[in-house]
Amino acid sequence: QVQLVESGGGLVQAGGSLRLSCTASGIMFSIRLMNWYRQAPGKQRELVAAITHSSATNYADSVKGRFTISRDNAKNTVYLQMNSLKPEDTAVYYCNTERNGVNYWGKGTLVTVSS
Repeated sequence: QVQLVESGGGLVQAGGSLRLSCTASGIMFSIRLMNWYRQAPGKQRELVAAITHSSATNYADSVKGRFTISRDNAKNTVYLQMNSLKPEDTAVYYCNTERNGVNYWGKGTLVTVSS
């Protein structure tokens, strides 16, 4: 059974930083593309950052230069370091991966950025 468990969300002032973690189980983590998505109130879920098995990364334009995705295959964990946070970064952040055509999601962690 695939499980993704996010942690690290919270309330932070604009300009602050947070680091999100997502620990995976039930999959061969080291070979998986791992993604972070977010969904703000009233908006569609959007891809924030992705990291391949070889640690190549990709970012949404809105977070480039502020967010960094990384992974630790020994810990089956993917991270999202978020710096210079803005109120518009407020959202529930979800970890995601795919296996055999099936998408798996964590329950999400809420990030609230106050102005």
